[in-house]
Amino acid sequence: MTSEASQRSDARDNRARILAVARAAFATDGLDIPIREIARRSGVGPATVYRHFPTKQALFAAAFAESMDTCATILDDALAEPDPWRGFCLMIERLLALHALDRGFSRAFTSRLPEVVDHFAAERDRSLRRVLDLVRRAKETGELRADVVLEDVVLALMANEGIRAESREARLAASRRFAALMIQAFRAQPRATPLPPVARLPVSVR
Repeated sequence: MTSEASQRSDARDNRARILAVARAAFATDGLDIPIREIARRSGVGPATVYRHFPTKQALFAAAFAESMDTCATILDDALAEPDPWRGFCLMIERLLALHALDRGFSRAFTSRLPEVVDHFAAERDRSLRRVLDLVRRAKETGELRADVVLEDVVLALMANEGIRAESREARLAASRRFAALMIQAFRAQPRATPLPPVARLPVSVR
């Protein structure tokens, strides 16, 4: 391998490591974690981080690009569902699962940090308008409670972000059960349908 090719390979490895560390840091420590700390955890200098991501907005964009695309696909699929109530339920189930698995993205979706708002504002507004359309359609079927508003869906996302579990699988299981509870609460005439299995969470009774 030539020196130039080796340098390109090292640069790719550094970029991938920085992104992995950033995603984990945003999830565990919040979006305002300093670039210097992300660099330290990545085993590189701040200059290396800035070489790949000139601004923190650029780092946010790269770190959450996949989740942003997944979110858009979820809303596309929900709006394409012939049954509006089913589309609404699919949205709740899949959005809560996405946010449970990527807590950094969940925080970015509801964040008021200027650097986050500057980057995500347009896409977040577009997503919320589509959620509102799903709410309207589901109400028209009579299946969704008439008093449900957009803020109720956002509240469900924020509550879901608070799930704490020991593994990715447990977070997903807890999110599925929470989504089922939310869907029952949103329904105009709740039905006693079976809930998904209970997730193992860090709770105890003394």
